[in-house]
Amino acid sequence: MSSDADLHGLSRETVDHLASFDRPSASDGERRAAEWIAGRLRAEGARNVRVEEERAHGTYWWPLGLLALTGGLASFSGRRWVRLAAGAVAAAGIADDVSGGRLWFRRTVLPRHPTWNVVAEAGDPDAGRTVVVVAHHDAAHWSLLFAPHVPEFFARHFPGLLAKSDTTPPVMFPVVGGPLLVALSGLFGSRRLRRLGGLLSFGTAATMVEIGSRSTVPGANDNLTGVATVLGLARTLAARPVEGLRVLLVSTGSEESFMEGMQAFAARHFPSLPVDRTHVICVDTVGSPTLMQLEGEGMLVIRDYPAAFKDLVAAAADDAGVELIRGIRFRNATDGLIAMKAGYPTVMLGSMNEFKAPSNYHWPTDTAANVIHETVVDCIRVCDGAIRRLAND
Repeated sequence: MSSDADLHGLSRETVDHLASFDRPSASDGERRAAEWIAGRLRAEGARNVRVEEERAHGTYWWPLGLLALTGGLASFSGRRWVRLAAGAVAAAGIADDVSGGRLWFRRTVLPRHPTWNVVAEAGDPDAGRTVVVVAHHDAAHWSLLFAPHVPEFFARHFPGLLAKSDTTPPVMFPVVGGPLLVALSGLFGSRRLRRLGGLLSFGTAATMVEIGSRSTVPGANDNLTGVATVLGLARTLAARPVEGLRVLLVSTGSEESFMEGMQAFAARHFPSLPVDRTHVICVDTVGSPTLMQLEGEGMLVIRDYPAAFKDLVAAAADDAGVELIRGIRFRNATDGLIAMKAGYPTVMLGSMNEFKAPSNYHWPTDTAANVIHETVVDCIRVCDGAIRRLAND
């Protein structure tokens, strides 16, 4: 059995190395990270390790920005049918893009580039049931939109609101709302809706320009801590094999461009993974002070993860003596959302600080020095325990 000290060292080595170079979605840095992760998985005893090249656009600011701009420009039209049609198409495109949908706008209009997923096997190769543990190795752009000072300000000045809050702010509502209001102004002939829709649409477009102009953060917490968890599981499963359950260890690329790598993994692998014999554990941003299990997530509509699987993971945390915070829902999206929408029993493990937020999220301070590796080790222990509980079911 791997000791906590061993797993702590593995986590630190993984995060320190991968955070030392840029890893934007669908970039050469992302490929370099994928190849390093594959090599480490082989060294940790995983089987059938491969890097799978897929296709992705690699941003979210281009599709959202262009669609929002379409809604904004339509607001200038004096023809109601133009506002209705353009606003509706733009709003539908944004809603599809942020919800893990078909991504039809970016796949139809925008260029696509190579992206790289890492897939490896552990556990029982002959088992009829599978658990997929997925993290991602690309890194996000920072933006003023993600400034940590905002939640800290509200937490310090309105602690009562923080205590009662169990859902993060709906930041995508105004993004889809701008073009939608433009469409409604065409339907009802309202000047007020037309002006407000145009204002929100142009505001979104400007925000996307700002995000696209920024650099990539080191992405240590988000999500090299997830990668360290996947490597740690390869080590624990090699040291203490599990029977009756096959384990797929996955690290996706292009997660930060709205789960494009996971979408590609789904297209390639879901047909061979029966829904009634497969579970999915998503690990994303587990280097904050306290481990957390999401109740549900979604940028527009929150979908709750299945209660039975959440309870199983919580029981594994109890077995390991790990504090696992529950009751939080994110108006965000991770790779877990793609699996849940496909019908798989899924859970998502993250972490949070005293402000009920992941530390240094999409901010330049998301560096290796600011990762709490003890939380990463806790996550490895919880995932390992959940895998063994599934194997014994």
